[in-house]
Amino acid sequence: MTVREVAVEAYRESLPVLTLSAVGGLFAGVVLGGMDAELEQVAGLLVLVPALLATRGNVYGSLGARLGSALHQGLVEPRFSLADHRVNAAVVAALTNGVLVSGVAAVLAVALLLALGRPSASLWTLVGIALIAGFVSGVLLTIAVVSVVFVGYRRGLNPDTLAGPVVTTTGDVVGVATLLAATRIVLALGGG
Repeated sequence: MTVREVAVEAYRESLPVLTLSAVGGLFAGVVLGGMDAELEQVAGLLVLVPALLATRGNVYGSLGARLGSALHQGLVEPRFSLADHRVNAAVVAALTNGVLVSGVAAVLAVALLLALGRPSASLWTLVGIALIAGFVSGVLLTIAVVSVVFVGYRRGLNPDTLAGPVVTTTGDVVGVATLLAATRIVLALGGG
């Protein structure tokens, strides 16, 4: 393959996904912009947003990379099977890391806000929001990442080209949406 052919192939694979990524990012911004009431009710929630979104990208981007590498090396088959221990281990590790890091981010946000003398919701409120959002978004992102990587690979696309933009976009959209839902759940349960 010539350099030109490689470049054309890379753009052919990534341009549609990158376009969807831009649209998804705008949608996530609209959802975040509509969270005015929740951001006012839960002091410190805005501090959590970048940490939780970055966590989604890092944890589930790693899952996509692991699956892509395993596919390229022939260690896993590009199909859904509960009997595949390698895929199961990668998924469990991603979900566990995502939820734990979400909780740690909430604890650190409260500590930072208190150290700076800024208002903060209770530790339990922010941790509850972070854990609910972390778990629900983790499940949704796991489904999205595994599906895109496996289906893309079966169709002859490079999973490494697909995983990054899909994780970024889906992570932003799902992350903000689950953060909003988790905030409403915790507020309904008496948090604040």
